[in-house]
Amino acid sequence: MAEIAALRIGLPACERSRPLRSRRIGTSAILTSLAVMVLGLFAVGALEIAATSPAAAQSFTYNPTPRRPKPPPAQNNGQMLVQANEVDYDYNNSRVSAVGNVQMFYNGTGVEADKVIYDQKTKRLHAEGNIRMTDADGKVTYANIMDLSDDYRDGFVDSLRVDTADATRMAATRADRTKGKFNVFENGVYTACAPCKDDPKKPPLWQVKGARIIHDQTEKMLYFEDARIEFYGVPMAYMPYFSIPDPTVKRKSGFLMPIVTSYNAFGVGIETPYYFALAPNYDLTVAPRFTTRQGVLMQGEFRQRLIDGSYQIRAYGIDQLDQGAFAGQPGDRQFRGGVDTKGQFALNDKWTWGWDGVLLSDYYFFSDYRLSQYKDPLQSFLSLPTEAISQLYLTGVGNRSFFDARAIYYLSFSGNQKQVPIVAPVIDYNNVINHAVLGGEFSYKFNFTNLTRDAAQFDPLSTLANNSYWCSQPTTADTKPANCLLRGVPGTYTRLSAEVQWRKSFTDSFGEIWTPFASLRADAINADISNQPGVSNFLPPGDTQALRVMPTVGLEYRYPFINVQPWGTTTIEPIAQVIIRPNESYAGKLPNEDAQSLVFDASNLFSVDKFSGYDRVEGGGRANVGVQATTQFDRGGAIKFLFGQSYQLFGMNSFAVPDLTNTGVDSGLQRAQSDYVASLNYAPNSTFTFSTRARFDEVTMDVQRFEAEGRGSFGRWSASILYGDYAAQPDLGYLTRRRGILGTGSVKVASNWVVQGAARFDLETNQINQYTIGAGYVDDCFVLGLNYVTAYTYSAGSTPPQLSHAIMFQLGLRTIGLTSTTSSGSGTLQ
Repeated sequence: MAEIAALRIGLPACERSRPLRSRRIGTSAILTSLAVMVLGLFAVGALEIAATSPAAAQSFTYNPTPRRPKPPPAQNNGQMLVQANEVDYDYNNSRVSAVGNVQMFYNGTGVEADKVIYDQKTKRLHAEGNIRMTDADGKVTYANIMDLSDDYRDGFVDSLRVDTADATRMAATRADRTKGKFNVFENGVYTACAPCKDDPKKPPLWQVKGARIIHDQTEKMLYFEDARIEFYGVPMAYMPYFSIPDPTVKRKSGFLMPIVTSYNAFGVGIETPYYFALAPNYDLTVAPRFTTRQGVLMQGEFRQRLIDGSYQIRAYGIDQLDQGAFAGQPGDRQFRGGVDTKGQFALNDKWTWGWDGVLLSDYYFFSDYRLSQYKDPLQSFLSLPTEAISQLYLTGVGNRSFFDARAIYYLSFSGNQKQVPIVAPVIDYNNVINHAVLGGEFSYKFNFTNLTRDAAQFDPLSTLANNSYWCSQPTTADTKPANCLLRGVPGTYTRLSAEVQWRKSFTDSFGEIWTPFASLRADAINADISNQPGVSNFLPPGDTQALRVMPTVGLEYRYPFINVQPWGTTTIEPIAQVIIRPNESYAGKLPNEDAQSLVFDASNLFSVDKFSGYDRVEGGGRANVGVQATTQFDRGGAIKFLFGQSYQLFGMNSFAVPDLTNTGVDSGLQRAQSDYVASLNYAPNSTFTFSTRARFDEVTMDVQRFEAEGRGSFGRWSASILYGDYAAQPDLGYLTRRRGILGTGSVKVASNWVVQGAARFDLETNQINQYTIGAGYVDDCFVLGLNYVTAYTYSAGSTPPQLSHAIMFQLGLRTIGLTSTTSSGSGTLQ
């Protein structure tokens, strides 16, 4: 039974004595109809509907209705509470009226209004005057006038504004509801932008106006008729008709925003993606690209999420209209296409497996049509990918252990498919024992690698025309270490490596820190090298088996001196490291696939093995010495300095032995006394950071490698500058000194506007050879971006640098879509 409390003023005595049963029936019908109406009528998600004037419906303003003090809601116990200045029942006309500060509560829902009338004959409900409804979930609805049938299938609201839970807004001079599912907004306006706080009457950044906006609650779609898009109240585009899902929809089938691209290979292309929401956990996007030169490029992407992971498959295909555009290139064919896919699944909380896969009709397809890795010019044009990776992997991560197994197939984008390896498999495992062994930390690791390559890969060492030819067209007579590097060995290469390590640190009574360490590494190698032209000048062809063992013992010594002052604390720490081990077995006589990169600087001065991979191992006795100084300032900021040198004590210096790629030669470690290395890092506060890294010739003190970098971020500004100076490394193919400056910066010119740019200046040629500039606007409802990028790809030898450039324009309206236009091109810099 509903409980009714009513304060009745000015009623006849006989009216006051009427049974409460009639009032109970009337008010129950009023509240039930009104509650259902608000929850179902004009609902675009969780809507808040506020009355506005007809004029205000044409441009958003923000005029919140003053709220009455909110009484405590009734409990969700099926009882109804109605409070009003008057509750009247008109027997003659079968009308129930609640008048004056009407407040109703039923099952957690509260309604407030100046007046509520329910006509039992017409079964219509009429509410007016500062209507405010709060449901059990906290959603609030405002209105001045509502009129609808008690089955909430038909009705209207005059002068309304709708605010959704996800901050979209809609206004109209009138809204009608028909058939229980259609809401029609006359002279409607829609936006996803918040009102201006300083001037709520100011038009939003963007809004869509339509002669009619139809909301189909069954299909959950918004249909705009005779629509125009306005920016700050100024019409910018007209569309006779378009539709979007309503804000409650997270995914729905339909057209996505078009994308415009331009590239010299295919002309101008327009993509018109169509999205199919097939099920909650999988979907399909079909995106035909209509090009002016090559016809229609069909693209499709299927995605599915399962309980333990997800995967996706993309497919491409085109029947080219102008094959001559690719004359003499791999793209000179009628049909071109490709497939790429990736997926990842969790076996449990520690183990995952997955794959990446690429299959192409020709290796230039992705680059010619700017697909996959080439899609984002702001990223790909700065570092053009040279290959795609197809792989199957299994990864496990423990508390102090790691396992990874992969089978990898590289697909070359440069056409040198026979020169890239197939790796099947490569397995890594390492583990740190959780308990102490002989009082110290004990760990072990394994690596197994098996790879095959059909053809040798040579790189030229000089810019001589004949030298480049000898390395690209190898011959036994001319393709030799004096002219080329052998980057990839043809044939099959298999290696199993295992290493155990132990170390322990302790501090004596004087504060000296002693760290003894020991390790034992073994490599079992089998190389089946193909006898191709020039290869025999580097390695003997045929089968080669080798067992390489490297035992190591060493001691590291540190003695920190600490000085405390009122302004901060300074720590000066001499460091010495002595390593004893035999010579490297088979130095320079085995393939080197994973240890081709070596940069000697302060970061690896105290590394026991300075090679970057397993195919080389450092041998011979060595001492690494240096001093490290750190100052921490009490008011913030720190300085850290490191200076040191490495010494070959006895045995063969592994870095002085040239291998197939001359790794270690010209590194600064090839002499008995290495070059000096130093680093300095200074952070005076959270705004600025400065760092330098340097290597100096140990005899002449000439700069062999120097980098200085400064970064700053303060207020609206951020900037960085990097200076690099690198000496010639003729044994690696770099015949001249390289010097340059790279600067980047951005400034927030307004609350939502950012301008950014970057440039690289070549100090050897005195010209800017790479730059990017862009501007962007981002806020809660709008994205605008314009960027121009150039990039130069350099290689050792005589190959001219490759120039790539792109212009990208991006425009996004929240809840409506994001579109972009890209124009790109490439060529050889002469």
